[in-house]
Amino acid sequence: MKPARSLVLSLVTVLAATLGAAWVALPAFAAGPTASFVKTADWGAGWEGKYTITNGGSSTINGWNLVFDLPAGTTLGSYWDALLTSAGQRHTFTNRSWNGSIAPGASVSFGFLASGSGSPTGCQLNGAPCGGGTPPTTPPPTTPPPTTPPPTTPPPTGELPKHLLTGYWHNFDNPAVELRLRDVPTQYDLVAVAFAEATSTPGALTFGVDPGLAASLGGYTDADFSADVRTLHARGQRVILSVGGETGRVTVNDAASATVFADTAAALITRYGFDGIDIDLENGLNPTYMAQALRALRAKIGSGLIIAMAPQTIDMQSPASGYFKLALDIKDILTVVNTQFYNSGAMLGCDQNAAYSQGTVNFIVALACIQLEAGLRPDQVGLGLPAGPGAAGGGIVAPSVVNAALDCLARGTNCGSFRPPRTYPGIRGAMTWSVNWDVSNGNGFARTVAPHLDTLP
Repeated sequence: MKPARSLVLSLVTVLAATLGAAWVALPAFAAGPTASFVKTADWGAGWEGKYTITNGGSSTINGWNLVFDLPAGTTLGSYWDALLTSAGQRHTFTNRSWNGSIAPGASVSFGFLASGSGSPTGCQLNGAPCGGGTPPTTPPPTTPPPTTPPPTTPPPTGELPKHLLTGYWHNFDNPAVELRLRDVPTQYDLVAVAFAEATSTPGALTFGVDPGLAASLGGYTDADFSADVRTLHARGQRVILSVGGETGRVTVNDAASATVFADTAAALITRYGFDGIDIDLENGLNPTYMAQALRALRAKIGSGLIIAMAPQTIDMQSPASGYFKLALDIKDILTVVNTQFYNSGAMLGCDQNAAYSQGTVNFIVALACIQLEAGLRPDQVGLGLPAGPGAAGGGIVAPSVVNAALDCLARGTNCGSFRPPRTYPGIRGAMTWSVNWDVSNGNGFARTVAPHLDTLP
């Protein structure tokens, strides 16, 4: 018989070996997805926050949602790279179509602005604590959200109307009246925000509320602007970001800049809630690479992306010109081309028999006819005209002339001496430069043209 001390040591040895074997047999705990938060900027009255979601597991994550609470007195503003629903102070961010898949070891992030001094609490990622681990068996008590929580950014309702009125909104100061975006009249179906700007990187876009405009309005922030986009959405209006303008210098001349254009445009669309993009480059474009950029952008945003153009009249005289070629090359994803039928002088129409003078029904119809007969669908052709005095150097017409041109194209009535070879009942509508000039001139354009569009076949 072994001494007691030896017996105890033997038992300890056996027990340790047994437990060791059992411990080795247990599966290792796999690190799952985690989310980390940081305030990337803080200005006292508000801050910018960023969540980074990292897949620490061994399999791809397909779809994510992240929930947190904010204390009373702290509210969310604009956000980007995620979708958001809110119920009181509880906010749920979910992935966009392009960042829902996270490979093992990879990360994605989204950001947002907030007013107030509070910070997120109670963070959960896909139902588990953001720091990792398993969901609590009994979740902490919270105010239950409604069955269908209202989205912070309501999606636009329905499709664009068959015939639509487009107007440009100034993100700058000039002699026209300054407007907050929410003050755009409701007659406008589609509002083009002028303009996104170039950076030192070829193809890159940037946008923010112009400081001069903000000062003229007595204070107007990016968060205010994003809230106004949501207001227009709630009214059934769409808002797109226009690229270019008379002094715009955005260049997309190779595959690399096309990719940068698509990436930066997608980020701005997501951040501010835009419904699409408008190409208004009056200093030339490369149709090959701009087409590549727009197709890449549509792949990122989805089939609901609105793609508009606002070429000068000279740019749409021939299908071989850069703008016209671009329109035809992306005809399958193009929404509308609103040619600027002003500041043009006299030009040939689709009959090639006469030079028509701007500011007339003949000019508008004969030049629109070129596009309609050279390959664009009627629903892709809009008539761009100035909104009265101050809006352009030439080609200003009474709104009744715009209506007559629409009638001539859609019905074959109210034409001048030129009559198109056929009618185009699907003609898309009219555009004006600009909402601000229209308001300055008493809203005559919108009040006259918008109701007339509703009478077209």
